Amino acid sequence: MAVYDLEEQDQLEDLKAWWALWGNLVTGIVVAIAVGVVGFQAWRWWQHNQVEKASVLYSTVSGAVRANDAAKAKDAMDQLADKFARTGYAPRAALLVAKLLFDSGDKAGAKAQFAFVIDRAGDEELKQIARYRLAEVLFDDKAYDDALRTLDARHDEAFDALYADLRGDILAAAGRTADARTAYQVALTKLDPKSPYRPYLQVKLDALGGPLEAAAAAPAPVPAQPAPTAAAPATSAAPAAAPAK
Repeated sequence: MAVYDLEEQDQLEDLKAWWALWGNLVTGIVVAIAVGVVGFQAWRWWQHNQVEKASVLYSTVSGAVRANDAAKAKDAMDQLADKFARTGYAPRAALLVAKLLFDSGDKAGAKAQFAFVIDRAGDEELKQIARYRLAEVLFDDKAYDDALRTLDARHDEAFDALYADLRGDILAAAGRTADARTAYQVALTKLDPKSPYRPYLQVKLDALGGPLEAAAAAPAPVPAQPAPTAAAPATSAAPAAAPAK
């Protein structure tokens, strides 16, 4: 038993020495981990709380839009933009409010909402929708250059036909017929062949004179002349007349 007691005492002494050397570091790591876990849980709770509050305001905006109540919709949207701009609800609500404001004649308010989506949305698809709608408002204001610059922004292939079609409308209104025809041709190329909108787009193109030629017709190449064939060898002379008898 004395041997085991001595071994245990030695182990305790080793543990005390190790703890004296590394104890503060271990304690610091454990505390840091505990603080990190608590902080992460607190952040998740805060984020969930923010999303819940934002969803309530989004519902308010949606209801006000359905009721055509622009004042109530704008008030709820202002709160969303001020407190919960980083949530996914804010840009979606802004698109709803923008349409309501445009329909009620408040173009400046609509443009401000579209600009908010472009600047603050984390979803690229929402940004591309907002740019398209903003270009429509600028087109309606006859700000053709600004509308075209808005459409110049990078966008996904799924938006190619929409952007090109609107570009054609703007160019046609600006009197740039050739450019408009080119834009409509691009739109037709990108549009789904089964889309019911295709005939209408074709009518717009035909009204401006139809498709542009891809390139001037090149002169037909001159066919190569065949090499002269060698003259046929002369036939052998007719046999000499038979000698006279």
